[in-house]
Amino acid sequence: MSVKPCNLHITKTLELVEDMIYLADQGDTDREDNGCGILYGILRDSAYKLKKLAEEEKQNHIRKGWWPEVE
Repeated sequence: MSVKPCNLHITKTLELVEDMIYLADQGDTDREDNGCGILYGILRDSAYKLKKLAEEEKQNHIRKGWWPEVE
């Protein structure tokens, strides 16, 4: 079964949010002022919100039979 483009976009979104979370963690570790802390906190919060939405959409595609069993 070929992978639907919509599934590729969900997969890419999940990869991006992992990068966002990593960057937020690294930025928080290296920050030197409160402004950066706010920036990385918002980045982390946004990543987790996007991750939740993407995972829910992936489950919707699985239920519809649109997601291949082996990734």
